[in-house]
Amino acid sequence: MTQASTTRSAADTSRPVLATAGTPAAGEPRGWWRDAVIYQVYPRSFADANGDGMGDLPGIRSRLPHLRDLGVDAVWLSPFYASPQADAGYDVADYRAVDPMFGTLLDADALIRDAHALGLRIIVDLVPNHSSDQHEWFQRALREGPGSPLRDRYHFRPGRGTDGELPPNDWESIFGGPAWTRTENPDGTPGEWYLHLFAPEQPDFNWDSPAVADEFRSILRFWLDMGVDGFRVDVAHGLVKAPGLPDLGTHDQLKLLGNDVMPFFDQDGVHEIYRAWRKILDEYPGERILVAEAWTPTVERTANYVRPDEMHQAFNFQYLSTYWDAAGLREVIDASLDAMRPVGAPTTWVLSNHDVTRHATRFGNPPGGTQLRTPGDRELGLRRARAATLLMLALPGSAYLYQGEELGLPDVTDLPDEVRQDPSFFRASGQDGFRDGCRVPIPWSGDAAPYGFGPVAQGPSWLPQPAEWAALSVEAQTGDPNSTLELYRSALAIRRQRPELGAGDRVQWLDAPAGVLMFRRGDFVCTVNTTGQPVELMVPGTLLLSSVEDRQPGVLPADSTSWWAV
Repeated sequence: MTQASTTRSAADTSRPVLATAGTPAAGEPRGWWRDAVIYQVYPRSFADANGDGMGDLPGIRSRLPHLRDLGVDAVWLSPFYASPQADAGYDVADYRAVDPMFGTLLDADALIRDAHALGLRIIVDLVPNHSSDQHEWFQRALREGPGSPLRDRYHFRPGRGTDGELPPNDWESIFGGPAWTRTENPDGTPGEWYLHLFAPEQPDFNWDSPAVADEFRSILRFWLDMGVDGFRVDVAHGLVKAPGLPDLGTHDQLKLLGNDVMPFFDQDGVHEIYRAWRKILDEYPGERILVAEAWTPTVERTANYVRPDEMHQAFNFQYLSTYWDAAGLREVIDASLDAMRPVGAPTTWVLSNHDVTRHATRFGNPPGGTQLRTPGDRELGLRRARAATLLMLALPGSAYLYQGEELGLPDVTDLPDEVRQDPSFFRASGQDGFRDGCRVPIPWSGDAAPYGFGPVAQGPSWLPQPAEWAALSVEAQTGDPNSTLELYRSALAIRRQRPELGAGDRVQWLDAPAGVLMFRRGDFVCTVNTTGQPVELMVPGTLLLSSVEDRQPGVLPADSTSWWAV
């Protein structure tokens, strides 16, 4: 790694301390979220404090200094609520309680306070499309049978066919199979069906019910009062279903997702919900934010979620889905910026998360979607991943990092079937079911598993870690100027120091050879070579940072990105 700046250290005091929960420190500019770098923590796999093999809130709390030193602005926590864990916590039984496997509400409070003391904001996951089938409402609805007012809070429907033996419509679950499961009446006879767009253990809420809307307004206030700085809204596009729940008229519906507006996704009625939520957040100090996980057919429809009176950010899945190709990347960058500019929202950029194959593995494979089963070329994948990260961090807007990508972790593609826990892995069709590979606990230190993830004496982590990860731990990479960890630390330090990075809503493209991207932002230039060959290029200025070591004057190395001061 070539760089002109020094690596951020633990003693760096340039970050403001958030002395009051959710309130920016004196002199901190408003609109923090517009160019924030937000780090996703998957609680099961970040750090284990009690040695049971499962990550927890005290473990996360103990590792917050790593995130401060990395240079991120905020931490997004995937669900830690009380849950039977049928879908790794995205099946919530109690939205106001912490699952015992992760700790207690007191642990959550302490984590939020510690994060603010370190200058980090906390964003929590909110799951409003569906609950767990163990949620009190759903259990009462089953016990009370047809006619129960609790059934209005979910989508219970009589079946079709002579004896109601067929599902109410032809919708299919994202996890495979019908999106409907038939219930049993209290007297043991076959009953109504209920809708679940995901696993049967995740019944969909009916957002036409005022009780559902009231409940989530209360849940928002509960966590805002706890001091959280925002919410990442799971399946933000799914809350409202088309009136009458009409048939879609086709099978293999998963293939249509992201291409068309579906009767169960991206319905216009969701926007009224988020306008109501925005009013609640605006009552609180410190610019609390809403982030949409919204899979839509186009970035223009994604922009609908971040109009001035709705959410603050929306995930840019079109960018995540783009392969390592200069033309494709430029097209999606321009489309993303153009779509967000009219609504005044920042564009977001992301390369990995808990649902897709890590980009260090995706880019080592031929183009083929975001869920892969093959390791590909590890060296090439890491080289491209480092370059892609510098490209992402040079773009205007907010960037999301997924835990472990700062270590260059690959996906674990050879997990044995008997250890897998992704619910869609056990279903006949639907998602590929190989998300466990990106969820393997990250390595912190030592030369043997669990690599500091938890106390060694207590046993292994909930998913096995590869033997080669000893060389990828935080401890092993710290201080190595050529490591991926130090590349991330340097990049984030430079981004914080240079006002051109992150700010604004456009880039100035410069002429460049085929396969190369080159753009300017103020006194900063980014050059990206997506080809497998070195490319001669006039040096645009003073080198700030490069994703690779093998540099020659006037040559942009293969599959690399460089930052320049001009």
